[in-house]
Amino acid sequence: MANYRSLLYLIIGLLTVVTVGCHKTVYLMPTPAIMATGELNPFSINPNLEESNRVDVLFATNRTLMGDDDNRNYTIFPGNKLRMGIAHFTIGSKETDWGQIFNLSTSDENRDRPALHLEDLQELAVIPLDDETAPIPKEMQTFAAAVNDVLARSVDKDIMVYVHGANSSIYRAAAQAAQYRHFTGRNSVVLAFLWPSAESLLAYGTDVRHAQKSAPAFTRLITLLNEYTTAENINILAYSAGSQIVSPGLAILGREKKGEKRRQLRLGEVYFAGADVGIDTFVENLQTYLDIPRSVTLTINLKDTVLAMAEWHHGVSRAGRPKAEDLSSEAAQWGRNASVESGFDVIGVDEKTVIGLSSGAHDFWYAHPWISSDVLVQFIFHADPLKRGLVENYNEHGLRFWTFPPNYPDRIIGIILEAKKEEAKLR
Repeated sequence: MANYRSLLYLIIGLLTVVTVGCHKTVYLMPTPAIMATGELNPFSINPNLEESNRVDVLFATNRTLMGDDDNRNYTIFPGNKLRMGIAHFTIGSKETDWGQIFNLSTSDENRDRPALHLEDLQELAVIPLDDETAPIPKEMQTFAAAVNDVLARSVDKDIMVYVHGANSSIYRAAAQAAQYRHFTGRNSVVLAFLWPSAESLLAYGTDVRHAQKSAPAFTRLITLLNEYTTAENINILAYSAGSQIVSPGLAILGREKKGEKRRQLRLGEVYFAGADVGIDTFVENLQTYLDIPRSVTLTINLKDTVLAMAEWHHGVSRAGRPKAEDLSSEAAQWGRNASVESGFDVIGVDEKTVIGLSSGAHDFWYAHPWISSDVLVQFIFHADPLKRGLVENYNEHGLRFWTFPPNYPDRIIGIILEAKKEEAKLR
């Protein structure tokens, strides 16, 4: 059976080539709660806002490239190069104007959400991965200069790196990143790490292997952004199986960087949403790097149906749906202490505390307006859970975790409006 399954994964992998034209459609996600009433409008504070249906995000990928310049295809196979550039998107059709997009983006109207369309991938730099001592190509300087120019003109001086989940095409992953950028008022610089997923539920085993091979490429990306860009912080959002890259990737940095080099890493917020990585591995890795970023957040939905299937595949519960028996008593105690003392924030999400959330939800970071709102506020303001309006709880073992209050939308909007008043008084 094991050999048959491996053969099936191989056949699927060989038949699957990811192209721009072959994908599941991504529609504009529900408006985050913080923007849904129209009281808060991040577009209004963007001094360089282009009022159009175009939105661009950076990308980096370790996918192997096939074809020539006129017919470039990024395959599902990990390669020995890190390719970096810009993904150009449009929201809606050519007839979709800025007024329509703005109205949808500042209200809770969820009917007829426009689709995101990937126009093209503009590759700007190619970095070798097999020899870290090799000279960095000059084109990296060109790419970094373009990034730094955008940072200089942006209200948000951070870079957010989005690492997508399994069963995801280049289009789908980059579109999710583009949505995040759009709902920051296009004030944040966003980069999608497009690791080689096979884009098939039947090829989950392939995705697991490719994620494992992609962790060093992700680590190289973070070090390059840290060295060549002027970003004040490098924030990271790991979704689902993207956690199988981010968790070990940050552990590599934690083991390699010592002393001054460790302090020079400008990691900001690290957020694990629906984390599909073994809870034992997650805690083990976390211990090596928790002191580097500003904070590490883990969302937990104990009824997550996708992570239930992932647990069956791996034989161990996932960090986003953990079971106590999969942790040693020492690791569990360390996690409890870290949740109280060391910048490790656990957020519990379920249908009882998050109104409108389906019990088995997995895609909640972008599909539910409360949770997407909390992600935005954390990354943009570097606010801790209490300052983001969440409620503190402790379980019977002493683990601290946070939940959303029933009045969350009003609460977070009130917090931001009050902060704006205080800021105005200081001017």
